[in-house]
Amino acid sequence: MLTIDNISKTFNPGTVNEKKALSNLSLHLDEGEFVTIVGSNGAGKSTMFNAIVGTFFCDEGNIYLDNENITFKKDHLRSRYIGHLFQDPLKGTAPNMTIEENMALAYLRASAGFGKMISRVNSKDRAKFREKLSELGMGLEDRMKQPVGLLSGGQRQALTLLMATFVTPKLLLLDEHTAALDPATAEIVLDITKKIVKEQNITCLMVTHNMNQALSLGSRTIMMDNGNIVFDVSGEKRSSMTVDDLLEAFKSGAGKELDNDRILMST
Repeated sequence: MLTIDNISKTFNPGTVNEKKALSNLSLHLDEGEFVTIVGSNGAGKSTMFNAIVGTFFCDEGNIYLDNENITFKKDHLRSRYIGHLFQDPLKGTAPNMTIEENMALAYLRASAGFGKMISRVNSKDRAKFREKLSELGMGLEDRMKQPVGLLSGGQRQALTLLMATFVTPKLLLLDEHTAALDPATAEIVLDITKKIVKEQNITCLMVTHNMNQALSLGSRTIMMDNGNIVFDVSGEKRSSMTVDDLLEAFKSGAGKELDNDRILMST
């Protein structure tokens, strides 16, 4: 489903602020694969996501999605079939628009009716919005006319997840999408995530700072450092690993200890 072939990206080349963020990075995901990603700050996790969604074009290499070369495709075109959630619950929705209007934007962007105006969303569409919202178990189906800005962080993140998967995407990118939430709310959003990804068989990449989640979610874990993948594990080997094993694998692959305090505190 996704093939990243030797991509590289350097920001501010030739200046004192030059930063090589991705270095000959390669990765392949099969359809329906759910991969967790771990790495220190600056390892290249979010930069890889931004390369996939088209926030910038890579200096070298190619990106293929569902056998289509999307390396130089504009970001607004990729957004029709790539869902992307951020750590900040305020991203991904329009706070001054209602829940219904946000749902309509997401639906029309990803569906064949992209050229339709929100005002042309019909009663059948609204019934579908209500049905999907009710599945979240947060009562949002009864608040469809309220601005999204009135929602809590957890409600907003759950809504953003629903919007990103309302029309099943080819690829879903989750960039620490529960990290800014309190533990109880984060668990609710994570349960919703697992349910949606499993039911729709979505190919998914999820960045997490929680080492236990990295080993328990999905079926494959990769660790990143200095713009590349230093460890990749799946199958029986992954299922038998402990957090200490994962930390040791990072040390072996990166040649240094994992030094992210948030990650280490989660072990």
